[in-house]
Amino acid sequence: MVSSHLSDRQPSVADTHQPLHDRPSAVWLHATAIIALGLLAVAAPFVVIRLSGPVATGGLTWDFSMGLGFGALGLAVLQFVLTGRLRWVTHPFGADIVYLTHRYLSYGAVALMLAHFGLLYVFHEPALGVLNPFEARWELTAGRVALVCFLGLIVTSQFRKLLRLRYELWRGLHLTLAIVGMIAAIAHVLGVGALTDTPQKRALWLGAVLGFMAVLAFTHGMRPWLQRRNPWRVVANTPERGGVHTLELAPQGRALTRWKPGQFAWLKVARSPFSLTEHPFTISTAPEKGPNLSFSIKPLGDHSDALAQTPVGAVAYVDGPYGAFSVDRMAGAEGFVMIAGGVGITPILSNLHALEARGDPRPVIVIYGSPTLDEASFREELADMKTRLNLTLVHVIDSPPEDWSGARGKVDGDLLRAHLPAGTRHWPHLMCGPGPMLDALRPELRAMGVPMRHIDYEIFEMV
Repeated sequence: MVSSHLSDRQPSVADTHQPLHDRPSAVWLHATAIIALGLLAVAAPFVVIRLSGPVATGGLTWDFSMGLGFGALGLAVLQFVLTGRLRWVTHPFGADIVYLTHRYLSYGAVALMLAHFGLLYVFHEPALGVLNPFEARWELTAGRVALVCFLGLIVTSQFRKLLRLRYELWRGLHLTLAIVGMIAAIAHVLGVGALTDTPQKRALWLGAVLGFMAVLAFTHGMRPWLQRRNPWRVVANTPERGGVHTLELAPQGRALTRWKPGQFAWLKVARSPFSLTEHPFTISTAPEKGPNLSFSIKPLGDHSDALAQTPVGAVAYVDGPYGAFSVDRMAGAEGFVMIAGGVGITPILSNLHALEARGDPRPVIVIYGSPTLDEASFREELADMKTRLNLTLVHVIDSPPEDWSGARGKVDGDLLRAHLPAGTRHWPHLMCGPGPMLDALRPELRAMGVPMRHIDYEIFEMV
């Protein structure tokens, strides 16, 4: 792989890099603080309203409906924080988990909005006025616009592939609906005015507006501006087995910092740093082999097809690193079990590169499932690593050639039991591959006696 043979004109950090091990106690403390801040953001409207004086009540159903509406707005504001790629938010969990949390909390926000509207429609219909937006009061129309926008977000995200929305189009639509919906929701609250009648309450909503605008400005303004001042250049595009192409990027400014093996970055190639067309890819080499970065990309449709054909010399922009799928999170492990399917081998490969560069003597068992032997990407590189690592490599081929003497079929519970000795149950188990594969293997590992805390997996598709 190209990333193992970096250009001599770039300074190497292999001799100076120190693994950035995370102390478990610090990670747990950080995670607890983030969750507490999130709960505070949702609870803040209720606390401020309660403490800022008596509230005019319209009865139980009215008050409950208002509470649902304010809870929904708190969750909506929180979504911009969760999707803003703020490292202090993503660090303890991994960006994939944060994005998954965003997805489920957005369902909750829309459910609260629908319940808010539904209770008013059933018990307090006169308060809704007329539904015709040309005749209704503007603040009520703003609330309905917000509801339609957030419903559109859910539908287009959940059924993106069914609707045949290209990723780039979907992302632009997603951002537009989110911004319009948020502005309309805040306008609705301020326009209704029932719970914004004191300085404390107005300060609450002003804070929500400023926070929303700050995250938006950083994500789509400041961050791309900083990337523009720090470009990368494609110095190699190497075809690999299985249709994968490895792009090697050299920094034209500051190299990537605080980078752990197994992490990923968002990549833009031959586009403006302000473009919405970008995709997350694993950095398939290790920090010790920097400062160049390698991204191993399999054409799967949308923009990845074009990325795989990127010419040498193209300018690129990198936003990262992100993710927690790293051996550096498991400094005290006695050994590692790594399970990959298809192009899911790339974060596994990055971690192996790091262990190799450090001369790490700990045992590693890699189980790698591929449709055919020819589609087993990096097969030769993995075999070569066996000479320098305490590595047991098990290729599992679904449709093997006639002379194949190794494991056949798919990676399943029986195969895991056959190749994982009992002494490995307390080792970290790192898995990356298609969703159905991970869904099938997690209960199998648990049945084998592997504690849930020792099962770590990378979510293959975040959107």
